[in-house]
Amino acid sequence: MSFVAIEVTAGAVVYRHGQAGIEYLLLQSMNKGNFWGFPKGHVEAGESLVETATREIKEEISLQVAVDTSFSVYTEYDLPNGNRKQMTLYLADFDQAAGLHLQAEEIKNAGWFDYQTARQKLTYDNLKDLLDQVNAHLEEA
Repeated sequence: MSFVAIEVTAGAVVYRHGQAGIEYLLLQSMNKGNFWGFPKGHVEAGESLVETATREIKEEISLQVAVDTSFSVYTEYDLPNGNRKQMTLYLADFDQAAGLHLQAEEIKNAGWFDYQTARQKLTYDNLKDLLDQVNAHLEEA
């Protein structure tokens, strides 16, 4: 099957060190069946993947976080509209006490979850696979 266009997206798996260990930030989208995923979005003209990831985190949860480019995960898949989506996620260690302010137009809900709960909450299998890779990396670090 040939695809219509390639959509390039970037974001980050935002995590923090909670009392029970590593916790992951998941966002529930307002569209596409209210799916749970990570902060991410489409690359805009002239942006690098890292710039996109940083901008999307700022837009979606009103946080300025440092994106860690030393580790990333990647997936691509076909969309219902016939396009092919390419997604790169970096890491972002959230070490602030600031609260989350959700982007009302796009984000319905958000929460911090331990690895097992986050894995269950993620809507799509490819995101579960990316979380598995990130969690294995962070556990080794």
